[in-house]
Amino acid sequence: MQQPSATLASTTTQAQQNHEDATSNPNVDAEKTVGTVLAGADPEPPFSVFTLTEKKLIVLTISFIGLVSPLSGSIYFPAINTLAKDLHVSTSDINLTVTTYLIFQAIGPTLFGNLSDIHGRRPAYISCLTVSIAANVALACQRSYPALLVLRCVQSSGSAATVALGQAVVADVSTRAERGKWVAYAGMGMMIGPALGPLIGGLLDAYLGWPSIFWFLAIFSAAMLAVTLCLLPETCRAVVGNGSLPPQKWNRTLLSCLRKKDIAEQTNTLQRATKRPNPISSLLIIFKKEDGLILLYGAFLYAGFYIVLITLTDQLSQHYGLNTVQIGLSYLPFGVGCMASRFSIGVLLDRNYKRLVRQLNPSGESGPNARESDAFPIEKARLQIGIPAVLASAIVTITYGWVLYYKTSLAGPLIMLFFVGNFTTGAFNVFGTLIVDINLHQPGTAAAANNLARCGMGAAFTAFAQPLVNAIGIGWASVAVAFLWVLATPCLFAVMRWGPKWRAAEKLKLEQRTSKK
Repeated sequence: MQQPSATLASTTTQAQQNHEDATSNPNVDAEKTVGTVLAGADPEPPFSVFTLTEKKLIVLTISFIGLVSPLSGSIYFPAINTLAKDLHVSTSDINLTVTTYLIFQAIGPTLFGNLSDIHGRRPAYISCLTVSIAANVALACQRSYPALLVLRCVQSSGSAATVALGQAVVADVSTRAERGKWVAYAGMGMMIGPALGPLIGGLLDAYLGWPSIFWFLAIFSAAMLAVTLCLLPETCRAVVGNGSLPPQKWNRTLLSCLRKKDIAEQTNTLQRATKRPNPISSLLIIFKKEDGLILLYGAFLYAGFYIVLITLTDQLSQHYGLNTVQIGLSYLPFGVGCMASRFSIGVLLDRNYKRLVRQLNPSGESGPNARESDAFPIEKARLQIGIPAVLASAIVTITYGWVLYYKTSLAGPLIMLFFVGNFTTGAFNVFGTLIVDINLHQPGTAAAANNLARCGMGAAFTAFAQPLVNAIGIGWASVAVAFLWVLATPCLFAVMRWGPKWRAAEKLKLEQRTSKK
């Protein structure tokens, strides 16, 4: 009987041979190559030993933890005027704290993401939430503008990484075939946060004063820290492999103690990391050809999405005379649309992946890990759904802008907000899934790079979002945003066409560099 290690080695050798053929011979079609890899694979260890129930609990937990970052950003908006009055500064000065928040939101995850790839997800989560708690308590107690400016940067540095860490956890426990739906679930917290934040912030500011906003965030972060300590298991494949290996004693949870003890330890699934944490790793990903194009387009999409969010309060106040609480409620259709993306774009993403697998491997014979082969055209599987989602986002964004411009019934912009949330969130999930798919050896760092590009572009666009709307109106501003999205789509077609070759060349270069050491 063949030993599991020999089986794994055989499968790996075969995949590497196909990979070398595809790399050395440009005439070899990667889509044909992968059929051989899939059909010829022997049984392998499961990609993850976590049960479906455990996966649901893990993803639900990281989705709630992922609320910390967007809540910390958007809950602040309704209190801008109150803060300016109480701290005796201008509204522009308070808006500067929004820009600096986004800058540090881009920078913060670069350290925590790489740290999580080496030492585990839980230590990174615990560090982030601890920083968030301390910063929010200090923000609630401060009464000066310089303190507000500095502490908002600290708050952002701690909370922002929770989103990137969530994507890394999904990569740890899910295969490509199911990753689309899990990324959508995990990203719900990130996407509904901007909708819930203004509502909660408006209510707290109106009835308890602006310090209560930061006390609320401190309490919420503390609750998420308690959940992390008690329930969230370590999933990093450099620490626990496919989940069958026990983490360090100090890194165990209540869930770990309750799990079955008869799971065989599969050391051949361990991806041992030997590097030290390096915050520059995320920057290096951005400068790779394929990753850079995906991240650039995702940044453009996020920047346009943020223009819609940051100008909505002013538009509803001017055009419809809504108060702070009513404006907060108006964000809810957007949040519902974000959640619904799981059942629209998320489902289509997984179905298209499975359709392409069947097309390339009609026999259907494959091991659970074979589909993670480098030869599989994952770019095609993802972007066949991502590009239509982007084009739909452009159409509904233009419609949203002109509905607001012509001051139709309030139902008009609210309905369009639902579709803007649905399609843009779906597109975000596609790009987030793809960037992790092609960086499975360092998903935390890849997710941090995604966050760096996205929030960096968002910070830049925030500076001129309102002046743009004031100059040309919300209708033409929406057209400008949609035009940018459509104009940049050749980036996505280039990734779909040449991405597999770029990825193969990058891997070969890495292998050659490693062999010289």
